[in-house]
Amino acid sequence: MSIPVVTVGQSSEDLVGGLERLHGPVTVVRRCSELTELLAACQSGLARAAVVAEGSDELTVALVDRLSAVGVVIVALTDSASETARLTAIGVTAAPAGLDSAALAGKISGAVDQWSRPKPFQAGDSGFADTGAAIRTQPGAVESDVSAEPSGAGRLIAVWGPAGAPGRTLVAANMAGELAAAGNSVFLIDADSYGASVAGLLGLLDESAGLAQACRLADLGQLDADALLRVATPVALKSGTLRILTGITRADRWIELRASALGIVFEKAREIADYVVVDTGFCLEADEELSFDTMAPRRNAATIRSLEMADTVYAVGAADSIGVPRLVRGLSELEAAVPQAVPLVVLNKVRASAAGRSPERQLRDAWERYGPAAAIAAFLPSDSAASDSALLSGCLLLEAAPQSGLRLAIAELVCAPVQRKRRSSVFTSTAKRRLKG
Repeated sequence: MSIPVVTVGQSSEDLVGGLERLHGPVTVVRRCSELTELLAACQSGLARAAVVAEGSDELTVALVDRLSAVGVVIVALTDSASETARLTAIGVTAAPAGLDSAALAGKISGAVDQWSRPKPFQAGDSGFADTGAAIRTQPGAVESDVSAEPSGAGRLIAVWGPAGAPGRTLVAANMAGELAAAGNSVFLIDADSYGASVAGLLGLLDESAGLAQACRLADLGQLDADALLRVATPVALKSGTLRILTGITRADRWIELRASALGIVFEKAREIADYVVVDTGFCLEADEELSFDTMAPRRNAATIRSLEMADTVYAVGAADSIGVPRLVRGLSELEAAVPQAVPLVVLNKVRASAAGRSPERQLRDAWERYGPAAAIAAFLPSDSAASDSALLSGCLLLEAAPQSGLRLAIAELVCAPVQRKRRSSVFTSTAKRRLKG
């Protein structure tokens, strides 16, 4: 069966014309004048493959994923070694511009055959609103202990919680700080597409949105360890250094956090750091799927991608009569959106004035009666004075209030499992020198 192909651009050897004259395994069904026309033709179901003879520098991860979602592979012609490497990194089959038509037809057939083979989920999967399942990994058992043996990469910790300001950012930032102070190399990533606030919490006057920059480089296939370290903001602690990818500076910039590019950022961060702590958004809805444009970007894809790629998920809820029911409902939504996640439940802002005498016992009893199957992993005491002092000085609790009960509880939660089963660093010696520099 002949493979329908659409093309864009004209090579010096007119390989496209040669394909048309082959009458072999491929059939050119349309010549397009620009990439936008090619994209429209592919999304209409006209072709199984696209040949880009000119303008390969305009190809991005987002565009490749968009075509892959409708079953179209891309073959680009280039004689540049650097461009070939970039194209390969974003999932494009590269071929020399001087390739003869028969060999090009073979390349196209091979690319289509490879795409058709069953394959496991990859981190750079589609970030578009096709279906909710399109950005999920396959359900399966997931080890939730941060001390589990690594699989050749750093551990990714996602801190999530329902609406209502349960303290996600405070917990995430201080978890990252405690891990860094314990001698680990740590990235803190603000992936909240609604209200990014890590920069504000730490007093960083950042208007560059480090995560958006990293996603842009990932989308172009240009994100490597050096580039990631350049866009990250280093924060020196009393002991250790924390690298931060700050969040978007305005809520309307959420479109810059596409799931496909974000997945690449996470993987690259895991290659060069012991721990990657992600402060996520609250919303897990897939209401974008109701849009008439099924290829539209998903605002909540950043949160879902963070959760599905995480080795450990902490679900943070406020310990009061409003926060606890919200957390219960939120855990149900989390299970539906990311079924493979095994969250560790953390009740924050625990205080007698909101839960009664012996608040931990009261909350545990109520949780066992009405809550989901997941047990409460930790209680974080309310300490408004310490929190306010840290916020006012733009630093973490370990520096502003080292003896605070809240600080000690966070340190025990995130560092105790690591100390119980210490593992060797995933840094290469080169990466370690880069972070120290």
